[in-house]
Amino acid sequence: MKIAVGGASNVGKSIVGYLSLGNNDIVVVDEDAAKLDEIAKEYDVQPVLGSISRPDIQESIGMKEMDMLIAVTESDEINMVACQVAYTLFNVPRKIARVDSEYFLNPLWNTLYNEKSLPIDLVITPDIEIAKFIDNLLNLPGSTAVFPFMNNKINIFAFRHLNTDIPFMKFSLNHINQKLKEMSARIVLIARGTRRIIPSTEEVYLQRNDLIYISCFSEQNMDIMRLFGVDHNPYEKIVIFGGNPISYYLASQIEKNDNTANCRIIEDDARKAAKLAEHLNSTAVITGEIMSDVILQDAGFATADASVAVTDRDKDNMLLALLASRNKDTQALSLVNSKDYNVLTANIRNNVIIDRSVITISAILKYLRKARIREAYSIGRGMGEIWEIRIENDSVNLGHTIRELKIPEDSSVMLIARGETLLYEIEETRLEANDVLLIYVTPANIRRIESIFYL
Repeated sequence: MKIAVGGASNVGKSIVGYLSLGNNDIVVVDEDAAKLDEIAKEYDVQPVLGSISRPDIQESIGMKEMDMLIAVTESDEINMVACQVAYTLFNVPRKIARVDSEYFLNPLWNTLYNEKSLPIDLVITPDIEIAKFIDNLLNLPGSTAVFPFMNNKINIFAFRHLNTDIPFMKFSLNHINQKLKEMSARIVLIARGTRRIIPSTEEVYLQRNDLIYISCFSEQNMDIMRLFGVDHNPYEKIVIFGGNPISYYLASQIEKNDNTANCRIIEDDARKAAKLAEHLNSTAVITGEIMSDVILQDAGFATADASVAVTDRDKDNMLLALLASRNKDTQALSLVNSKDYNVLTANIRNNVIIDRSVITISAILKYLRKARIREAYSIGRGMGEIWEIRIENDSVNLGHTIRELKIPEDSSVMLIARGETLLYEIEETRLEANDVLLIYVTPANIRRIESIFYL
């Protein structure tokens, strides 16, 4: 796929980092030569200096041949104009724009984005997506990821296997899944280092540090976590580091949660801190150096249930995770942009990595893939994706069994949601209209599975 990315800042870089894992020809356009040099050193892309909104720049990069434009500069206006130019002059089929301003996101103006007005196929706000992801984690203490499907009717959530004293977890994976069947739940995937284990007929046993992915109805999340010995109390005291749109959106959601008694934000820029304090209600905003012992004490960091580091600096977020790890009962969540820090922070106790690239790309996956995808998430760089696909009346797969679809062995149909029932033992199940499939897709099998569920 030929893709033009406008913007080489954190958001653009995170998107390029994910797209570069696939078979894509990527051109990156930015007005900052230093950012272009940095992204070109790390990824196999064509860097172009200039504004993505200019017709001559778009012409010079061959926009007419592009399959997609992803405009994610730090200017909403440039992103929107870039999509207009790409549509009007070069007839680009898919156009995605980053829009951060609340003025453009107001529901009153939701008719603005269409072919007759602004021809943008998808508007994304990465900071809001990151805040939503973190909020889901805070609402399911002990989880490392929560992926909602079917309008949040079904979840696939993940947690790390650390409690080896639970007798239930010493049985084989097949035995555990038979028990979970009573709750319409199932372990659908295990990440063990770089290996991905899909439940099958062979006997597999859980190991310490396995990342376990479970599917279930959303209201059962907590009950299933307790079954596995992940029985955290709700996070009552939360400290957020970094005064930016992510912390604002996150704090706004936390303020609606009755379980949270105390939420505080630490920001070293007095202007940003004042703006946050003006727009938040019960959240305390503290101005000062985030690493200062005095500031950390004022924020109650030592007794916090959760520490959320979302500054723009990976190094600071990693250091804060290290500090939080001293408190054995504090859950640390740290945002990272670089895959190098991703590896380093994975070894910090009680730390959950929030990978900007994974969350940002999840917002646009269904537009990248050539299949009838209703929802999609990346579960990690190089780890694969989970797709939600509905079988329509005109689907070529209608009436076929799962076995007849010939899904590659290292990918899988995790479940079929049929009405109010979740089906897991499905090899010989014939697909019916309105069935919803959740499919795990490895990076190597994306093209193959796209062809099975082609538009």
